[in-house]
Amino acid sequence: MLCKEVIDVIEAAYPRSYAMDWDNVGLLVGRDDKEVRRIYVALDATDDVIEQAADWRADMLITHHPMIFTGLKRINNLDFVGARILKLIQNDISYYAMHTNYDVLGMAELSGRKMDFGETEVLEVTSREERDEGIGRVADLKTPMTLKELCWLVKDKFHLGAVKVFGDTDQKIKRPAISPGAGKSMIKAALDKKADVLITGDIDHHTGIDAVAQGLAVIDAGHYGIEHIFIEDVRIYLEEKLPGIEAAAAPVCHPFQIV
Repeated sequence: MLCKEVIDVIEAAYPRSYAMDWDNVGLLVGRDDKEVRRIYVALDATDDVIEQAADWRADMLITHHPMIFTGLKRINNLDFVGARILKLIQNDISYYAMHTNYDVLGMAELSGRKMDFGETEVLEVTSREERDEGIGRVADLKTPMTLKELCWLVKDKFHLGAVKVFGDTDQKIKRPAISPGAGKSMIKAALDKKADVLITGDIDHHTGIDAVAQGLAVIDAGHYGIEHIFIEDVRIYLEEKLPGIEAAAAPVCHPFQIV
């Protein structure tokens, strides 16, 4: 199967038109006429991931976060992004990124299901092409729980050793919201949706305490902490939709440790 045919299958479910204007999704490195038999799936195109893909003899690498966000004036081994591009080209690996289009059409619903939220609604609508689609989900719990109990649930569902929490851990939670990735910009949406808590990542000190002051608790599970669910979800999708294609998932490897 050609790379362009793999892309057609991906974009049938996750059209690039659903990505945010600032994003950079699609085929970023390599040939669309490359014959593809093996696909490696990861969250980021790090040096280790590209090395793993090359060692596995992958024909195609698919990540969630784009390795290239801004324009490049030169590609050489003196720059870490340039070196990665060269490594991909040297190993004839076509590299594709599916970022906010997957956030809208995959990650949001998947994260709600992981938390067993039941019926959910979109946290922030970004598209109304056929129906309301967007970033994150919010739900009403059938059985309220404390903020501490919700922290434990987040840790269990996403296999995390720890989370950071802003708010009273004895507070009763009836209406949680979840927005995987960097959630600072989602505070207003969570408040507008009358959520009790926002489960997200990359929350700084002032954002956290200001959210609590407005009546919103925050559980920071880390950027990678929730979004790593992309890897296995996309691997399964590719193997189901592309008979004869072998897809491998990069091992879950958190980018930092708490010691």
